[in-house]
Amino acid sequence: MFNKYKPLNLYTNFAEAAERFPSQAIYFDEPLTAFPELQLQTTYADSKNALIMKATQLHKIGVKKGEKVIVYKSAKFDTYLLAVAVSYLGAVPIMISAHLPADTMDILVARLDDPWMVFDGDTAKKAQSLKNLPASKLIAVEEILATTFDQLCEQDFLTPDTISYMTHTSGTTGVPKLIAHSANSMGWRTKWQKNILSLIRKRGLVAFHISPVHSRFNIGISSLMAKGFPLLPIANPSRANVTKIMTEYAPMVLETHPNHFVQWASLAREEPAVFQSVKYYHSTFDAINKETMATFLRCSEYRLPVFLQVYGQSECGPMIMRFHTKSTLKRTNARAMGVGMPGLTKARIVDQDGKPVSAGTSGNIQMFSKGRALTYYKETPRFEENVYGAWWDSGDYGVKSRLGGLSLLDRQVDLVDKIDSTLAIEDALLDELTFLDEVVIIRGKNGSPQPIVAVNESAEMNWDLWWKKVSDLPHLNEPILMKYDEMPRTATMKIQRLELERSLQNSEN
Repeated sequence: MFNKYKPLNLYTNFAEAAERFPSQAIYFDEPLTAFPELQLQTTYADSKNALIMKATQLHKIGVKKGEKVIVYKSAKFDTYLLAVAVSYLGAVPIMISAHLPADTMDILVARLDDPWMVFDGDTAKKAQSLKNLPASKLIAVEEILATTFDQLCEQDFLTPDTISYMTHTSGTTGVPKLIAHSANSMGWRTKWQKNILSLIRKRGLVAFHISPVHSRFNIGISSLMAKGFPLLPIANPSRANVTKIMTEYAPMVLETHPNHFVQWASLAREEPAVFQSVKYYHSTFDAINKETMATFLRCSEYRLPVFLQVYGQSECGPMIMRFHTKSTLKRTNARAMGVGMPGLTKARIVDQDGKPVSAGTSGNIQMFSKGRALTYYKETPRFEENVYGAWWDSGDYGVKSRLGGLSLLDRQVDLVDKIDSTLAIEDALLDELTFLDEVVIIRGKNGSPQPIVAVNESAEMNWDLWWKKVSDLPHLNEPILMKYDEMPRTATMKIQRLELERSLQNSEN
């Protein structure tokens, strides 16, 4: 099962996969703005050739080895392809979510020392309004496509320990930090991922809706391609499009953010055939409630479908894993995230002074990962605040069992007085009240627990069931109803809880 370690150069990995599996397919649900020649279906080999052409066009525009290139565009697979093209030049792709506002972008641009920026129609207005980036460093996707050249340029390389890729933190607590990765740090993460993929014997179609600017995306795609899986990146997560794509392509594997699984759960309950082809579900970034996992497993036509839940963090990569089946979920606490991968990742619980505590005692979760990021770019002191030797303080709060299983209780900054775990209560409510698409408990007036809920668009709020369900829980304020799409979120669909708290406080003043 276990795969050899190898540093991850995005382009080299892509090219080697294209050489081994040239005709393997990649499907798209929407045309790619930056790679229109790939249409709605391509192969590893054809997409590799298109990458070299884009890299040459970027080089002709002026991008050189070692320079930083912000990729700030619509969330599609070509966002990743542009990053690979930038890597081909020995330049450094900086992956930034299109939802970040211009004022935040200006801060990040200033931090990056005169970078280039590739943008498209979705981000053009914000890109062109930036104060800290001259027009000469802006590259519209249309400019790339129109650039001509006489011959293809050669691949260039950065050394394995050099910063070669950057993503950003979620920004749930303020301006995002830029997380710096090297080929070496990313290589350990792909080893972790390829170990998991080695458990899947058949190379079935893998569908996924993941933020392409998140480090999870490049690790996942690099690992899948190294193993030769056909790919189906889903750009549009709407109910109608998911129904169409899943029915038409019938993928064997499906991965998305926990909150998208929760949002799609009503579709899975009403039309289970949409997901019947899936044998392996994969959720990462955060915990997911038990009934949502069970709902999708019941859809599968396979006798023993599996839901893989992975707990990790951008700074450390995938960390803790647990495999769920229909039978195991019946006796499972969804807060129990599982265990690390021997030799690669593990977790411990410590007190406020950073000292390990005994099993069964709650505290701060610290992570050990061979794939830990290098630093926060230009903010090394902030990075070092979380470093405890070989351990990284995750900012999460949890507990470990006597058998070593890790349970996630809360974010340290989100702890609510008199509640052991807001996440556990949210899970319980989502498990029972299937008319809800989201439940978030934040600090309300005087620090009291304030639920914010989003009702499924095809349902109505059932107040009788709500009050019945919360009657045996710690006291909760009357819930505030919000539309799902109006809740402030990160690029990976996590709720920005502190932003919700600020909005609530402002509305009360």
